[in-house]
Amino acid sequence: MRIYVCVKQVPDTSGKVAVNPDGTLNRASMSTIINPDDMSAIDQALTLKGATGCQVIAVTMGPPPAEGMLRELLAMGVDDAVLISSREFGGSDTFATSQIIAAAISHLGIGKDDMIFCGRQAIDGDTAQVGPQIAEKLNIPQVTYATEIHKKDNVLVVKRMLEDGYMMIQVKTPCLITCVKEKNVSNSYMTVNGIMNCYSKPLTILDFETLKEEPLIDIDIIGLKGSPTNIFKSFTPPQKGTGVMFEGANRETIADLVSRLQKEHVI
Repeated sequence: MRIYVCVKQVPDTSGKVAVNPDGTLNRASMSTIINPDDMSAIDQALTLKGATGCQVIAVTMGPPPAEGMLRELLAMGVDDAVLISSREFGGSDTFATSQIIAAAISHLGIGKDDMIFCGRQAIDGDTAQVGPQIAEKLNIPQVTYATEIHKKDNVLVVKRMLEDGYMMIQVKTPCLITCVKEKNVSNSYMTVNGIMNCYSKPLTILDFETLKEEPLIDIDIIGLKGSPTNIFKSFTPPQKGTGVMFEGANRETIADLVSRLQKEHVI
């Protein structure tokens, strides 16, 4: 039994965001982090590994420096790592990205007991589209917004978050699950042994030449030119101004506050 966990290296949005002339992010000039929702998927996979002894494989699509992120995950307890990297894949939108990742997982093989875990969405796009699109292209069932995942006989029991509560779903494998955490806390940490051994663990690199014979790969629907959606404009939003503090509980302060709220058309 294998769990493929799709992860993404994303820009650290707490810093300055750089944009290329074509509207894509200039990722080379920005510091990066592991997408937070993807860490939730890693947490769920490693928890399930502890309960069942399954194999956890981290899969990412990105430039060669993404290997560093994969090594971090290997140090946390992930068994294998796969880097999908090629110039032909650059600039892919969600449709093209899911096409490539689905082809890569198909190339690696997905058995009847295997699973794919993804984060709910990436903080650089917030589309929440890639995971469900991978499931559709691999023709497997999917469950989104999972907060807990348990293995029971030949099915997974998933606690799915709703706006006003939860629902429990049973799903047969192979399947795809997108994960979310109510609290932004990760239970996965690099260990001393993990750090020492992470560079001796296998890391597979899949490029266009390796995947071009896969049925899901078509040069006309991958990469920037093959993406059906395009970025019209990308920019860093202006910083909000500082707030105004009112001191003293008296009539003059209250009158000043009401006057300012009326001027801003709040009341």
